[in-house]
Amino acid sequence: MAVLPPLVALQGASITFGGRPLFSGVDISLGRGERLCLIGRNGSGKSTMLKALAGLIGLDAGERFLQPGTRVGYLPQEPDFSGFPTVHDYVAAGLVADDHSETHRVDAVLDRLSLPGGRATANLSGGEGRRAALARTLVGDPDVLLLDEPTNHLDLPTIEWLENELVAYRGGLLLISHDRAFLTRLARRTVWLDRGTLRDSNKSFADFENWQTEVFASEEQAAHKLDRKLAAETQWMAEGISARRTRNMGRVRALQQLRRDRAERVRGGAQVRMAVSESDSGGRLVIEAKHITKSFEPKSFEPKSFETAADPETGSTTDGRRIIVSDFSTRILRGDRVGLIGPNGAGKTTLLRMLTGDLAPDGGQVRLGVNLQMIYYDQKREQLDPEATIRQVLCPYGGDSVSVGGQTRHVASYMRDFLFDSRMIDQPTKAMSGGERNRLLLARLFARPSNLIILDEPTNDLDMDTLDLLEEVLDDYQGTLLLVSHDRDFLDRLVTSVIAVEGGGEVTEYPGGYSDYQVQRRGAAVPGEAAPRPRAAPAPAAAPARAPRKLSYKDQRELEALPGQMDKLAAEIRHLEGELADPALFSRDATRFHRTTETLQQRQVELAGAEERWLTLETLRESLEAGTP
Repeated sequence: MAVLPPLVALQGASITFGGRPLFSGVDISLGRGERLCLIGRNGSGKSTMLKALAGLIGLDAGERFLQPGTRVGYLPQEPDFSGFPTVHDYVAAGLVADDHSETHRVDAVLDRLSLPGGRATANLSGGEGRRAALARTLVGDPDVLLLDEPTNHLDLPTIEWLENELVAYRGGLLLISHDRAFLTRLARRTVWLDRGTLRDSNKSFADFENWQTEVFASEEQAAHKLDRKLAAETQWMAEGISARRTRNMGRVRALQQLRRDRAERVRGGAQVRMAVSESDSGGRLVIEAKHITKSFEPKSFEPKSFETAADPETGSTTDGRRIIVSDFSTRILRGDRVGLIGPNGAGKTTLLRMLTGDLAPDGGQVRLGVNLQMIYYDQKREQLDPEATIRQVLCPYGGDSVSVGGQTRHVASYMRDFLFDSRMIDQPTKAMSGGERNRLLLARLFARPSNLIILDEPTNDLDMDTLDLLEEVLDDYQGTLLLVSHDRDFLDRLVTSVIAVEGGGEVTEYPGGYSDYQVQRRGAAVPGEAAPRPRAAPAPAAAPARAPRKLSYKDQRELEALPGQMDKLAAEIRHLEGELADPALFSRDATRFHRTTETLQQRQVELAGAEERWLTLETLRESLEAGTP
């Protein structure tokens, strides 16, 4: 059976920007049921290519093909609300022209995204604007979805909702995103725009890093035939990535040990009290919060300070005050890496300000360690002067040298650490892309001496190379980190504990990364009931019976059998993904395509459940053997 033509495609496409070709002779196509991710550095031309596919900009050379009758939904990085006074007006513009009978779809999608249709578009926060743009893209039930950084400014509940929507989507999907967890779940084919060349892999995003390393290794071998400049640049890129990959497992082991140490403190007991005496001398204590609370008068509460996304469950006092934090305690020591998560609007920024001494709690107390030197990363990059050059930003007092960690380095050398070409040294900040400005702010901050780093949504607008770089810098950092982020993979790779701000005053700390938080939060759930939050256990009325020192026979047999079950499920998932990788499957046998997709989703859920069950039983076994059930 002949393969159906793609829904949308570029053939021999070339676009030049500012006299420089972004890409040339590119072929890319998207068919029904295909799920692609487009990877590349900031400034490489990814967004331009997406706009060309959407038909929003013309090509300098080549052709765009669109199958007749195909509806294309395009999500830009920066939506334009001009001409639309309300959210409802803006979203309704995404319906098929003149189809007024479908306006009920607008109300339905706004309800799913917790957006008030009557809200003025001029008053939307960053997260609300992003959700409105998503609603407009989805409301017309398009055959093709072109999504440019769809998770930017979204909180975790909304990201997970969007993931589930896209898993069920049957059209053609092309994603640009830096969110590895998002791409790993959704993308079954990877296209990589690198230095003007588009490479295509039929493998899923999960294999991208191995593929990237192989490409750079091959280029390094061939680079000897080229001029020195290209050889040096290719070697620098390849060595940087290879070094990160090589050191990855050592860092994973170190992070696991840090998480074990942090878990012992979070769980309470004698170790916490012992640490109090140690922190008074030697500067080990960074932040200690005891039973802090915070609430706001309804009139004094400023929504713009806290993104108001999917409206979190909020609590209130008898006098109508909104409770942000209720009776929360934590102890953060030198070297801890703490992630703050929660729905937009729940109060993460309020809690962060209290923990750093910028805002006084209504009740309880916060104690800061001595000689704290903080640096703060502001996601809006307001610390950068748009007229200043890179040289002026990094060397504010003149000269060509910057002091980093007590060592003096030439500014051009330091720039390269943050993936800048040395020829950009006198380029003004205002001429840079969002990702480049983010890298410059990181370079400026990390040159300053500090023992406490506060990062507020640092992953927005960053490409994966920059995320790798940021992760590497933070891995090597010996001080303490407070990180507000919605990037699950980034949290998993870095933090030793997670503070979840759930809304309604509910704030709880969980040892480990984001995946650990999910397991602990759901681990004690009963079918049909919400998982209880971990809290300090009440004192028993009488001495409990002596706990068993090993698993029950049934649990031990289950623990032994689970690895085999997981291997079997993983093999079946790989087989199903291989079937779905066939671009002609849908046109050849649509029924089989849908059946295979449903089976794949079911097996993925089963594997996730088996992995969580194994982790629960293995943790229980270790605690029983250690005598601390």
